[in-house]
Amino acid sequence: MTDLTASRILDLIGLKCPMPVLKTRKALLEMPGGSRLEVLTSDPMAFLDIPHMCNEDGHTVESVEKDGTRGRFLILKS
Repeated sequence: MTDLTASRILDLIGLKCPMPVLKTRKALLEMPGGSRLEVLTSDPMAFLDIPHMCNEDGHTVESVEKDGTRGRFLILKS
């Protein structure tokens, strides 16, 4: 069984593009490799922007959940 517990939770509910992706990138820069970041967002553009940023920076999006207008990402930092 794999432990998918986040080392840090980033609540970005209410922030609009480009803030969710910018704050996510900043948080990941501050974290050690191998740690997980959970990102909560209500910005519809985050569903495109966050996976794209992770791909560019070499991080892994382990899960994405969408519930109405809100979303949750679990990201493994490279």
